[in-house]
This record gives sequence, structure tokens and C-alpha cells, in this order.
Amino acid sequence: MSKLTLDDLRKLREEKTQEFSRRNNEQDKSSIIIGMGTCGIAAGAKETLNAFIEALDTNGLTNVKVKQTGCMGSCNVEPTVEVVIPGMPTVVYGNVDGTVAKKIVLKHIIGKELLDDHIQDKPAMDIIEN
Repeated sequence: MSKLTLDDLRKLREEKTQEFSRRNNEQDKSSIIIGMGTCGIAAGAKETLNAFIEALDTNGLTNVKVKQTGCMGSCNVEPTVEVVIPGMPTVVYGNVDGTVAKKIVLKHIIGKELLDDHIQDKPAMDIIEN
């Protein structure tokens, strides 16, 4: 393995700083929260996290915060992901692998429609304001 030069380290720092700022922009109200408890990580949550970041980058979405949290309490459907988009109900999706993560970005975040086959929890329709 070759040694890193000072310029290599500066470039790496700049890349990671940009990635971090995209994932932690406090002014954004849209967010993807990935359950990264032990059960989530064992079920593939790290790959899910990477798939979300890649899908957001591919689609040029810089206004969606990506965060990690601990266990969401649904170990049987890990990896679990909570999606918060203004004007839509907050939804928890289960069994979210890389393919489902890309669908969530395309259909839920961009297309503003829910993926019914992966929803684990959402508010009752009678309490959602139109």
C-alpha cells in the first residue's frame, strides 16, 4: 500500500467534509433515519445507508438529511428506515436493502408516493391533515 501525501489527505478531508455536510444539513426538513442498532447492522443497515447516499447523489438531491439512530424496535424487519418529508406522513419502512432504498428515493422522496409493500408504521389516516 502506498503512502498518502499531504495533498492526498487534504483531498480526502475535503471529500469527507462535503459528504458530512450533505448528510447533516440542519436547515433541511426532509430526512432519512436509518436504524443502526446491532440488529440493524447485522441485517445490512450499513449497506442500506450507503445505498441511500448513492441514490441521493445520483439523483442530485442535496436537501435530504441522512441520519443514523439506534434500534427502532422492529428487529424482525431490519434494516428499518424512517422517512420524513414535508407534506407527507412520516413512515417507517422495513426490510430496506439497497434496491428498496433506491425505490424509496425515486418513489417516496421524488415521486411523493408511499411504498405500501414495505411500510411498517405510519400515522392513522384520520389524524393526517390535508
